[in-house]
Amino acid sequence: MKLFFISDIHGSVYYLNSALDKFKEENADYIIILGDILYHGARNPLPKEYNPKGVIKIINNYTDRIIAVRGNCDSEVDQMVLDFPIMADYSTIFYNNKRLFLTHGHIYNENNLPKLMAGDVFIYGHSHIPKAETMGSIYIINPGSITFPKENSPHSYGVLEDNIFRIKDFEGSVYKEINIK
Repeated sequence: MKLFFISDIHGSVYYLNSALDKFKEENADYIIILGDILYHGARNPLPKEYNPKGVIKIINNYTDRIIAVRGNCDSEVDQMVLDFPIMADYSTIFYNNKRLFLTHGHIYNENNLPKLMAGDVFIYGHSHIPKAETMGSIYIINPGSITFPKENSPHSYGVLEDNIFRIKDFEGSVYKEINIK
């Protein structure tokens, strides 16, 4: 199974379409959205092609392939227009005998990790900074932001296949990589 990870869309039709082009190109099975889907957030500028209603129309076409968690910019009103659940602060899925703990990062993060077992994988968004490393015996991964990358990182997404998590830019180049053995 191949999983495709994005975070921090922030209402940009342009960057959502760019990410979905990569999803199709990667031929992934599921899209994992790590929060902040529709609203740009009060601290952010308006993103390129800011159009939350357009994002709704596009993303609802992928409802059967989305696993999503709530970001700090997501609300109950957003849930009313999206055809997939977004209100959970976290989700866990199992992948090749590994527990993947999925969250946005505003509640659970590197400074406030949930109770995890050795070898578990903590995957979050929120910081807009790509990361792929270990903290003790826990894997810590952030695919970065498709819309508002920070710290000179590229617009990026993540792909997990055969226990290798790759963070890629929109040209398809690998930016970071980690083996979650």
